Amino acid sequence: MIEKIFENTLWTSRFVIILAVVFGLIGAIILFVVASFDIYDTAKFVLNTYITHAHPEHFHEEVVGGIIGAVDLYLIGVVMIIFSFGLYELFISDIDAAKDEDGKENQLLAIHSLDQLKDKISKVIVMVLVVGFFQKVGHTSYNGALDLFYLALSITAVSVGLYFLSKVGKAH
Repeated sequence: MIEKIFENTLWTSRFVIILAVVFGLIGAIILFVVASFDIYDTAKFVLNTYITHAHPEHFHEEVVGGIIGAVDLYLIGVVMIIFSFGLYELFISDIDAAKDEDGKENQLLAIHSLDQLKDKISKVIVMVLVVGFFQKVGHTSYNGALDLFYLALSITAVSVGLYFLSKVGKAH
């Protein structure tokens, strides 16, 4: 009898995951709102610049940097959503609203194991790192052929990494 009570308590304790699910979604919403305000501020900066006919020295870098920074926040928000959906499906229940009329599951956020959750999150995190890399590249000054060679090497390394990442989990 004690074993049954303990096992029921242990099984019910999985609902503590709801905290991670809810606060993960709240975090995603916050990131989406902040990124949207960043885009709004960038658009306002562009409009003000063109209205006043003042063209700052690093205008394009600031605009691209603002937009890439927002994309970075959106991608991190996507990580939070995938994390929340995955935890919910793994520990609580399947999401019935994600199924169509025929009962087929939408594969976009379908997660059936911790490995699938890890793979989906890690791919988005790599994309966040790639976006961050290109944001930093845009703000870097190059002072010679060696700097440009290093830039070419780093872009090649990122490209090769993305190529191999796209091959992960696919049948040969």
